[in-house]
Amino acid sequence: MDEILDILANNARITIDEVAKLTGKKVEEIKKTITKYEKDGVIVKYKTVINHDLVRDSNSFVRALIEVSVTPQKDVGFDNVAERIYSFPEVTSCYLVSGAYDLLLVVEGENIQTVSNFVASKLAPMENVRSTATHFLLKKYKEDGQILKKKSDGKRLNISY
Repeated sequence: MDEILDILANNARITIDEVAKLTGKKVEEIKKTITKYEKDGVIVKYKTVINHDLVRDSNSFVRALIEVSVTPQKDVGFDNVAERIYSFPEVTSCYLVSGAYDLLLVVEGENIQTVSNFVASKLAPMENVRSTATHFLLKKYKEDGQILKKKSDGKRLNISY
């Protein structure tokens, strides 16, 4: 990957001046390159990775991975079916994958029941959807290359008999 993209992928808050220093390029060249990447859709969004386990409250949510087997459509393959599926607001990510299933979805809801209702009432009845398999995420250890678990201080618990 491009050196500038590597830097931004690791730290989206870095300044253009800092990117210029790290790459040995001029500030104007960095600005021009980043603007082009944004315009061309290479850079789609700047993102913050949040450890939701540390900020959970009564408004917490549930995330599930859903494998979907679909019948591809003539002349368009999986694209139209995928577009109809990823248009649902519950679907945060949608991938075409190899293996036993065709699509892998990341779906979020307020609780297990809302995700289950999405699958039962919206996803499974769709034309061209043959089957689904839902896996609820129980704990996240690493996301987008970032380890989310805090390191322990190495202290052992006291044991008394």
